Amino acid sequence: MGRFVMTVTLVAVAALLAAGPALAGQCPKLIAQINNAVGNRFDAASNDAKVMAAEAQKLHNDAVAKKDAKLHAESVKVAKDALSKLGMMK
Repeated sequence: MGRFVMTVTLVAVAALLAAGPALAGQCPKLIAQINNAVGNRFDAASNDAKVMAAEAQKLHNDAVAKKDAKLHAESVKVAKDALSKLGMMK
């Protein structure tokens, strides 16, 4: 029983360590996609998306500084919500 618990724990830790870098690479790509999509648009949706992109960038920067996968996940969520506002993501 102890060996099983140890194995499950090690697998969970490995998954968390692998998820951080994967999310870290996704944040800047999504933020760039938002910035490219809004360009010089001045409508309400693009303005909201610009604000959300700035928030996602701040979360990403904090996540890198603190090495926190939760902040990366939150940054990705905010960026995906911004892309949804632009009609680019379902």
